[in-house]
Amino acid sequence: MSGGAAPIWLSVLMLLAGFGIPIMAALNSGLGLRLGSPVAAAFVLFIVGTIATGLVVLATGTTNPFRPVAPFGFWLGGLLVAFYVLSVTLAAPRIGVGNAIFLVLLGQLVSATAIDHFALFGAQRYPLTLTRALGLILMVGGVFLARRPG
Repeated sequence: MSGGAAPIWLSVLMLLAGFGIPIMAALNSGLGLRLGSPVAAAFVLFIVGTIATGLVVLATGTTNPFRPVAPFGFWLGGLLVAFYVLSVTLAAPRIGVGNAIFLVLLGQLVSATAIDHFALFGAQRYPLTLTRALGLILMVGGVFLARRPG
């Protein structure tokens, strides 16, 4: 956790999001098997997600989310969401939800460290210190051990 100034509910929110990712992977991969198409399952997920976030936009009175206030590159996050959902929906039934999510977590750890260290994409800079590097190595080791059978 960084800096200490963030409200605790944000940490709880992210913990809940973390719980939801493997559940989403299991549900969507199961839907993909039943539909006979991981692409169709991903499409259904995005339709349901679009409706849900649309309702949140309406309920919160959010201003027009499509106004051009950011450089084009910032809009490409949607492609990464689509890539993630399609990938996990395809891979999870073949390699297991746990293995799929552990590998996603490994990618997230490395990517998040680089984004923080180099302040990429306008993120706040959190340099890679020896302490953070050791923590990352421990997490990577834990991910490796957790995905091994038996």
